[in-house]
Amino acid sequence: MVERVLFTELERAVGQAWERGWQPAEVVRETRRELGRAAGSLVTDLVIAENRRYPAARVAPEWAAQVRELGAPWWGSDAVRPGELAERHGSSRGAYVGTALCALAVLGALAPLQVFLPPPGQARAGAAVDGGGVDPGKLARIRALLAKAEATDFPEEAEALTARAQQMMARHRVDHAALAAEAGTESEVGGRRLPLDAPYEQHKAILLNVVADANACRSVWHRNLGMCTVMGLTEDVNAVEMLFTSLLVQATRAMRSAGSTRDALGRSRTRSFRSSFLSAFAARIGERLNESAHAEQDRAVHEYAQAGTDLLPVLASKEHQVEEAVAEAFPELESAQLNHSNNVQGWRAGRAAADSAALHTGQRIEA
Repeated sequence: MVERVLFTELERAVGQAWERGWQPAEVVRETRRELGRAAGSLVTDLVIAENRRYPAARVAPEWAAQVRELGAPWWGSDAVRPGELAERHGSSRGAYVGTALCALAVLGALAPLQVFLPPPGQARAGAAVDGGGVDPGKLARIRALLAKAEATDFPEEAEALTARAQQMMARHRVDHAALAAEAGTESEVGGRRLPLDAPYEQHKAILLNVVADANACRSVWHRNLGMCTVMGLTEDVNAVEMLFTSLLVQATRAMRSAGSTRDALGRSRTRSFRSSFLSAFAARIGERLNESAHAEQDRAVHEYAQAGTDLLPVLASKEHQVEEAVAEAFPELESAQLNHSNNVQGWRAGRAAADSAALHTGQRIEA
């Protein structure tokens, strides 16, 4: 009886999380952050089980993809039994009850979030995925450029590859605006939440913010949840996620290659070094991203102007649209002064690493 009641309550709590705007990957991640791997594994199974209640046609493709990435159900095609769940997630019945009750507490305390995907069962049957006019082939080329930038050991090559990727993003944004203006259509502002894992969450949030700003988006940091919401047009949000992920890989690799640091007395300065490193990296990347993106946008706008199409009012309108959406979604949004480490060695190393991943216009690299 205890196992059945716990299963029912846990499944109900998962369903209530969807009503509060949470998505499958976010619920599992938050449980792991609060309670650890064991509770996260239990909630993973519950999320998979709960989502199998809905017809596939009434589940948004992005939602279904998140559930698939959590893994296949170990219980097969049948419905999971409460007793089987208890045996799998507890060394004893008492241990399972403790884990389940803690998971219930976390699920019940989830704060409301903005709804960016329709919950399962509420998606329209046969609705097409809104790609925001995104060219899949162009996105694939951008991903390939960034993957090469992450893999290369030569700073100049990483610089040129990343610069070219940013240029393609900026150009795609202008081309999409031109097509929308010609067709008389308007793109809707959407949002996506990106996880920021420890350590150095605030410095990662700063890096994401400068990437979002350079790509006509806005980023909002949820300090207590370890994630950021990026709002903008679909194609721009895609660009932000790709570029941020790549730059974070490059920054982490450069930071770790610097090794640990100590002061004159032999005391560890590694944490302050890395904090300053990431702060400087984000600041310098922001400068170079804006240089590259603005230069390419100005070039594209000039080309369209020569052809008789003035895109400046269109681009300004889209920027205003994003600002309004952010203000509506976060009416109590505040700016905070973040703490910066005063480790000079780390600051210099961070700017040097950002220069290596520089985003100024380099030699054109055709896909």
